[in-house]
Amino acid sequence: MTRTALYPGTFDPVTNGHLDIIGRAVKLVDRLVIGVAINTGKGPLFSLDERVEILREQTAGLKGAEIIVRPFDTLLVHFAREVGASIIVRGLRAVADFEYEFQMTAMNQQLDRNIETVFLMADPRHQAVASRLVKEIAALGGDITAFVPPEVAVKLRSKLGG
Repeated sequence: MTRTALYPGTFDPVTNGHLDIIGRAVKLVDRLVIGVAINTGKGPLFSLDERVEILREQTAGLKGAEIIVRPFDTLLVHFAREVGASIIVRGLRAVADFEYEFQMTAMNQQLDRNIETVFLMADPRHQAVASRLVKEIAALGGDITAFVPPEVAVKLRSKLGG
């Protein structure tokens, strides 16, 4: 039986923190689906296609589970069922993340008790990293090389006209 997990997010842009969670999640399952949320409400800088492609590029060399990157615009538990995931992987950076994730997990449990949520603590080096902050630092001309892979930094600077 294949154990499939779903790691959802907007990934705008994908950060070293996201990649750390992905690298650890592939050690726990046979197949990891990275669900890229359309999430127009957040006003993503990168298009959905760009975010999917960047994630495919950044995860191509990872060893462990099979990795599939797919966009989604449905309820998370519906997407999890669609891809055959019995586990949702979430990364936690701080107490504020926990409060939000606790609410989401409780709602998802009400919607489907067969899907478990697994939390992976962010590596201490990545606990302060948030895509929103990376974009803000980049927009103001700051150094983002510690927060995102080099290829992502180039794409982000290009997108911001820098």
